[in-house]
Amino acid sequence: MPDCVVTVVLPCLNEADSLPAVLAAIPAGYRVLVVDNNSTDGTADVARALGADVVRESRPGYGSAVHAGVVAASTPLVAVLDGDGSLDPGDLPRLVAELERGADMVTGRRRPVRGLKWPWHARLGTAAVCWRLRTRHSLPVHDVAPMRVAKRDALLGLGVTDRRSGYPLELLVRAAAAGWRVVEVDVD
Repeated sequence: MPDCVVTVVLPCLNEADSLPAVLAAIPAGYRVLVVDNNSTDGTADVARALGADVVRESRPGYGSAVHAGVVAASTPLVAVLDGDGSLDPGDLPRLVAELERGADMVTGRRRPVRGLKWPWHARLGTAAVCWRLRTRHSLPVHDVAPMRVAKRDALLGLGVTDRRSGYPLELLVRAAAAGWRVVEVDVD
């Protein structure tokens, strides 16, 4: 088994200010791959200066950036985490551990913390979408999370085509159709 088994894909659009803290919190031994999705603030330069590998994805959209990162990854496991610093990369080993225990995909279920602003309409929309995923697709999820871990080849095999903001939802629907065991882990 190679020394590094996890690539952390960070889809980024103008995340130069948050990247130093995010990259500093990546667990030791994980490879970091920043996907620059048309940033105008020097995101790619900051990432390179801090030792991250950088892939440029010119097609706009969250799904485009995530897909480019998963394709560019060379490790058996891929973690996806937003580059904005809203979630702690230090939680990734807990997600990887669930994957090693037999889950096909592990997502971070965001839990609100005191002092954090999480708009009510965003929470309500997420709750409604997840209710539909639970009732229609039998997925035990409560969040369409910007933090997830899966086996790279299996993830690519799902054939997710959305290259915009619908990528995470299509990913979950396709995972359900494929009979994947999806597990949530609470994260702040």
